[in-house]
Amino acid sequence: MHGEILMGDIVVIKPGSGIPVDGVIVEGSSWVDQASITGESVPVEKTVGDSVISGTINKNGSFQMKATKVGENTTLSQIIKLVEEAGNSKAPIARLADKVSGIFVPCVITIAVLAGIFWLLQGQSFEFALSIAIAVLVISCPCALGLATPVAIMVGTGKSAENGILIKSAESLELLHLVNTVVLDKTGTITEGKPKVTDLVCEGEIIHLLQIAGSLEQNSEHPLAEAILEEVTQRKIQLLKVEDFSSISGRGVKGKIDGKMYFGGNLAFMQENGVFTQNIKKETENFFAQGKTVLYFASEQTILGAIVVADTIKTSSFRAIENLKARKKQVVMLTGDNRVVAETIGKSLGIDNVISEVLPQDKEKTVQKLQEQGKKVAFVGDGINDSPALMRADVGLAIGSGTDIAIDSADVVLIKDNLEDVVTAIDLSKAVIRNIKMNLFWAFFYNCVGIPIAAGVFYLGFGLKLNPMIGAAAMSLSSVCVVTNALRLRKFKPQTIPTSCPVGLGLDQPSTTAKITNQKSNKEEKIMKKTIQIEGMQCNHCKMSVEKALNSLEGVTKVEVSLEDKTATIEATKEIEDDKIKEVIEEAGFEVR
Repeated sequence: MHGEILMGDIVVIKPGSGIPVDGVIVEGSSWVDQASITGESVPVEKTVGDSVISGTINKNGSFQMKATKVGENTTLSQIIKLVEEAGNSKAPIARLADKVSGIFVPCVITIAVLAGIFWLLQGQSFEFALSIAIAVLVISCPCALGLATPVAIMVGTGKSAENGILIKSAESLELLHLVNTVVLDKTGTITEGKPKVTDLVCEGEIIHLLQIAGSLEQNSEHPLAEAILEEVTQRKIQLLKVEDFSSISGRGVKGKIDGKMYFGGNLAFMQENGVFTQNIKKETENFFAQGKTVLYFASEQTILGAIVVADTIKTSSFRAIENLKARKKQVVMLTGDNRVVAETIGKSLGIDNVISEVLPQDKEKTVQKLQEQGKKVAFVGDGINDSPALMRADVGLAIGSGTDIAIDSADVVLIKDNLEDVVTAIDLSKAVIRNIKMNLFWAFFYNCVGIPIAAGVFYLGFGLKLNPMIGAAAMSLSSVCVVTNALRLRKFKPQTIPTSCPVGLGLDQPSTTAKITNQKSNKEEKIMKKTIQIEGMQCNHCKMSVEKALNSLEGVTKVEVSLEDKTATIEATKEIEDDKIKEVIEEAGFEVR
């Protein structure tokens, strides 16, 4: 398609279509998903005068764009060129066993010939000398040296496949154990790669807020509407019929529900419609500082609350990064997303080195700079924009759900989309290399002991002469030992340390079934202690609502609510029925089971 579009041509881009060339919008507006190129997890609004990039996706709306870069000059073509250049610059790894075998065989032949000549000069018969020479040849075991590396690697790659790790080459498996710096892409690698509801700020009931928001957004084409509708679906909230619906580009949506007008959108849209937002504005300022998107909802002039949307961190990312640090690996997060979002996520994960707002070629240059500092670098990514860096790194690891070009560029593919597999791959590489070194040591040791005996070193002093048939049997046994030792790798199991990080740090939705457990203390006043698991708590406002509801119960002396664990613990001077606790919590808009 690139060849059909010329510089200056006007191209019509319809909803859901990919953008074929770089250009500038001359008519219309839309939201464009640029995650594959820039790493931005949330679609970006584009209007007249804004530039668009080839390889990105038009989410909704249609527009006309003027082509400014076509063919080999487009951003996507430049990325592909970078991938090819980076791949060609990778030096092949030299194999120790190949070098040794190349020297070993001529040396053994020389030793056999010299041993035979030596015993002839000592006055021994030709048959004796020939037997010595043959014994030296058959007991020497270049096959054990040759098997030491490939058998261990074969078993190691098979074991990696069992754990959902596809290793494309022996070189990458060998290099993984040398890696001391792990560079991680953010969007789709550390995070889920799509917006989700992370926090709720409510002036009333949560269920009512989500019901109104979902009802309005079901008619919207805005990319963030998908996140709200997903949350509503998970909570099984019934949507209401909306009349007189309208969408205002860059502002929000509005419509009538049961004859009453409701609004949903940004802060400016609320103010335009005379909604008082001063109280809730203060509660949501912190979310803006974290780079999250806040959507406000109101009924005519009364604010209902706000729904906060952001890309969420994968639960496996916390464990993976903590385990990498435990193994003394430097962790770097490299992303094209904006600085605020990147630093917030980096802080949550405990990553000190965060590099943001970088283009694809900058990612590749960053990896190259780390290598020039003498570091062995592994890069983990999933997008088109990660491909040059994947090729440049000593070992490139691609997320299995990533783009085809990223998977093709990588040396290792993590099929399960789990960052913990990076740790497993490094540990497996260490186990394989340790096994290879053990095989090589014993192969060398065997030859260093066996060849002198076969050459008759102990014949003059002890009359010890090796029969060639025994030498052949010993040679076969050495190969069997090498293969058996390599097969021990089949017992390899991923080893990870327990992580102290709370899962999701409030970014993931609760999935456990709630219940109430009782515990009575041994104190004389017989304080009753109860722990309640609660679904639906998302923010500090929710926490305060639960505390207020539980404190209203007669006899309650202390209430502690944990957002991380989704639990509330109460202490009371009298027995409180579980049904009563459940009733007050459900009245506050939450669920207990």
